[in-house]
Amino acid sequence: MQPRRVIYYLAVLFLSLIPLCGCQGLVPHDTASLLVPRFHRSDVVGLVAGFGTTFAAVPDLVAMLRRRSSAGMNPRMTAIMGAFQVLWVYYGLLILSRPVIAWNVVAVLINFLSVGAYLYFAGKEKAEAKRVLGS
Repeated sequence: MQPRRVIYYLAVLFLSLIPLCGCQGLVPHDTASLLVPRFHRSDVVGLVAGFGTTFAAVPDLVAMLRRRSSAGMNPRMTAIMGAFQVLWVYYGLLILSRPVIAWNVVAVLINFLSVGAYLYFAGKEKAEAKRVLGS
């Protein structure tokens, strides 16, 4: 992987963490209410709505895994989405919303799997290109 890319990804991660600095007063204090098994209608609607937006990135990930290639994938967009979904998880904790927390945790995992698969296949393709050109 190119050093510029590593620096870019680290910069995006760092910039996404900056808003969390100095937010000690925003820490949720009533997290026990998140574990209460009672669901309200808004929780059910949130869970259904979150399903669609969370799994919207899965077809790209599956296509990349099937073709075993990073072609057509934009890792920057996926990394940026994943970083901001971490903020959505934090927001869900602040407002004590189970649907916001649950779906965004899943979305973060999907997005970071996509970035990881991209980096793996891009590295493999680059090594193959060097091998072919070096032969």
